Amino acid sequence: MVTPAAGVVVLVPFPFSNLAQAKLLPAVVLADAGRGDWILCQVTSNPYGDPRAVELTEGCFEEGSLRVTSYARPGKLFTASRDLILSTVAVLRSSAFHEIIEAVIALFRGSLAHDKQ
Repeated sequence: MVTPAAGVVVLVPFPFSNLAQAKLLPAVVLADAGRGDWILCQVTSNPYGDPRAVELTEGCFEEGSLRVTSYARPGKLFTASRDLILSTVAVLRSSAFHEIIEAVIALFRGSLAHDKQ
């Protein structure tokens, strides 16, 4: 069993937004949600024109790596049981992890600003 931790990149079956299917993808562990659940952020090799995507290059990793330059997508979050996490792929440097966290926070701040209009 994999023991997740914030800032670790793991391999997990990531659900499509319609929940009809899942694709095995890396994801950044953002936080412990309690009761064996973890909040994850999708990582993909395609930024999909997402202006919030955080680029992950070789220099972003303290340990391990991804095969290609990849992108953490702050708008693609989900909560998963620890049992779904198949393996650990890499560990992000603190600066890269904090950049992703800030992008997630900015996403929510933008939503709040939009709601007030």
